[in-house]
Amino acid sequence: MFKFSKLAAIGLSAVVLAGTAVAQTKPEDAIAFRQAGYKFMAWNTTRIKMNLEGQYNKDEVIQAANAIQAIANSGMGKLYLPGTDKGKGFHDTKVKPELFTDKEGVGKVGKAFNEAANEMARKRPPAGGRLVCDTMASRPVLLPWRTGDSVLV
Repeated sequence: MFKFSKLAAIGLSAVVLAGTAVAQTKPEDAIAFRQAGYKFMAWNTTRIKMNLEGQYNKDEVIQAANAIQAIANSGMGKLYLPGTDKGKGFHDTKVKPELFTDKEGVGKVGKAFNEAANEMARKRPPAGGRLVCDTMASRPVLLPWRTGDSVLV
């Protein structure tokens, strides 16, 4: 019983500290963190695409799919703090203000994206990589909060 209580206390402390860390994040840092996350996902998506169009390397596709899954499930939504609809991270944010007001729509898009990333990583593509491509095509994620070339950043 004591061991469980101690573990529960440690877990609660970690949650409180994590929440505090996000709450103390400067707006420009939050923008930069989310820009970095989306840029890293874009690079990994490109790695998958290059493997599907060129010489196929199953291990590289799996690594890229796992990286996308990790970022998709990292809680990046917490980086959309009040006041981060405008500002600069590595560059000016291009996020539309509707991202901060349409919580239901954002929740649906986020859930669909997480499910697609999880499914893609779980499927472990065979030689040829078709499952990765088919998975992403079968679950299109609409990104209505996009302006310019940037997606949700």
